[in-house]
Amino acid sequence: MASVFRSEEMSLMQLFLQVEAAYCCVAELGELGLVQFRDLNVTVNSFQRKFVNEVRRCESLERILRFLENEMEDSAEIVKLEKYPETPLPREMIDMETVLEKLEAELLEANQNQQTLKQNFLELTELKHLLKKTQDFFEAETNLPDDFFSEDTSGLLELRTTSAAAAAKLGFTAGVIKRERMIPFERLLWRVCRGNIYLRYTEMDTPLEDPVTREEVKKNVFIIFYQGEQLKQKIKKICDGFRATVYPCPESATERREMLDGVNTRIEDLNTVITQTESHRQQLLREAAASLWSWGIKVKKIKAIYHILNCCNIDVTQQCVIAEIWFPVADAGRIKRALHQGMERSGSTIAPILTAIHTKMAPPTFNRTNKFTAGFQNIVDAYGVGNYREMNPAPYTIITFPFLFAVMFGDCGHGAVMLGFALWMVINEKSLLAQKSTNEIWNTFFSGRYLILLMGIFSMYTGFIYNDCFSKSFNIFGSSWHIIPMFKNNTWNKDVLLGNTVLQLDPAVPGVYSGNPYPFGIDPIWNIASNKLTFLNSYKMKMSVVVGIVHMIFGVILSLFNHIYFKKYMNIILQFIPEMIFIISLFGYLVFMIIFKWCHFDVHSSQSAPSILIHFINMFLFNYSDSSNAPLYLHQKEVQSFLVIFALIAVPWMLLIKPFILRANHQKAQSMV
Repeated sequence: MASVFRSEEMSLMQLFLQVEAAYCCVAELGELGLVQFRDLNVTVNSFQRKFVNEVRRCESLERILRFLENEMEDSAEIVKLEKYPETPLPREMIDMETVLEKLEAELLEANQNQQTLKQNFLELTELKHLLKKTQDFFEAETNLPDDFFSEDTSGLLELRTTSAAAAAKLGFTAGVIKRERMIPFERLLWRVCRGNIYLRYTEMDTPLEDPVTREEVKKNVFIIFYQGEQLKQKIKKICDGFRATVYPCPESATERREMLDGVNTRIEDLNTVITQTESHRQQLLREAAASLWSWGIKVKKIKAIYHILNCCNIDVTQQCVIAEIWFPVADAGRIKRALHQGMERSGSTIAPILTAIHTKMAPPTFNRTNKFTAGFQNIVDAYGVGNYREMNPAPYTIITFPFLFAVMFGDCGHGAVMLGFALWMVINEKSLLAQKSTNEIWNTFFSGRYLILLMGIFSMYTGFIYNDCFSKSFNIFGSSWHIIPMFKNNTWNKDVLLGNTVLQLDPAVPGVYSGNPYPFGIDPIWNIASNKLTFLNSYKMKMSVVVGIVHMIFGVILSLFNHIYFKKYMNIILQFIPEMIFIISLFGYLVFMIIFKWCHFDVHSSQSAPSILIHFINMFLFNYSDSSNAPLYLHQKEVQSFLVIFALIAVPWMLLIKPFILRANHQKAQSMV
């Protein structure tokens, strides 16, 4: 049981492995998960270590696996096995490299081919839309419009008097541009060409897919009429600047129709090729998805093994690997069996050698856990990991953490919901574990399933104490308060009922209070009382103070066991004792006053009950002249003064004496050196 309440006893040993067996032995120790290797090459740069090339190869494989995983994101589902694959041998890594590199090359080639085909498909689709829209332009305007030769087109003003043949010499440029660039494109054309162009554009009916980003892109088809080579060059530069795609467009309608027929034929052929390419790509991804998860686990294991081997020393003969390992003393037999299995797997005939090392280094802290205690241990470790062989607070946290949560939560209805959710996770934990979810939020809930289970149980318990279920009270045993005696005593009558909206039960009237409290929890009559919140908040606050201070005192007492175990008797005198004096003199006395007031004052004397808060404040101010707040007991002034002075003495006792003693011991040790 010592290992439950205190961290495991650890041993440091030197491990000698044959070079050929080192990989398999480290793999077996890794599967066991009970060994911590010391880095014996701290001064050696990471890039100058023995197995740096193997680590780089593993990183290269991880890069390929990430690439494959990204490709499968929307295409194929990764198959996860129920059990983790065994650690592969070094020679299996070569086969894995070959398979993954070949798969990457094929997939890259398929992606490149697909991108090229989609780019061609995009261009042909744009050309098809351009030919259709251009034909519509020319059919709608067989001749140039009347307003084309208006006064504001001064550059083309002379075309009014020219013949139709001269007008026919106008050139045009047709192309496709992104829709959001159309307005600035038009504005710049007008300004640069000074209005000496005629621009028509229309929107494409269907959006296109960008072959690189695979996003939908909305585009416009435009046609620009101009006259002269100089304007043509300006238009070309502006099109290049706005990344507009310019396509050759025949001048005659017949040539445009023939070209459109050819484009449609090429698009159909291209669609067939793209479908076949995508089918081949999906086949590659499906084959990879079946093994991707196991490949990832294997690569991580190989990389971890070579990382550990980089922490070891190689002897001068290059035949022996030397390592230093920490492991729990209780698991020495399992460590030796794992090393023997690694030796047999590697085919080596030389058994690993373990020799004990005596050291003054602080061993690592190892707290053994199981599926029930792991969640609570993680909570403790989140605040800080204790020193070697210190008391482990996790076993006590199993009770204190969910109980303190329940004191705050305190609703048996919501507690039942939590309990049901936790029970579902506990009952189905095998099937849920087999899913190997990567959702961080879900994994947080699942790893704390037993914590949530206890939180639900304790919340139901405190909910019954508070008599609170979804903010409603139970009336199982019947209230201990009765109304009829108030009428029999003539305290209440018809006039009182008509004249008051709020009535108060007087416990001093015989029969109003039965004398026996509600068997379990808060009496349900408080649910209809106007001062319900005042009473419950006061009750819960005082109970929380009592539970919290007891919890604090328990934590300080645990430190006593550490001081005794490590034989630090100075800490008992200079740390534990003043801490206990301080906390008991102040907060312990507060708990005493709360309980004393509960026990001492009944219904007949409750009107004269003093305020604990006022008493506690006056205790620090040494103010005992307040006549409105009567003392709780005789000689209260003397007792409280003594406790405050004792607590003040404990402060320098706790904070000053130990540092001076440690400083003196340090100076003494320095002088001896």
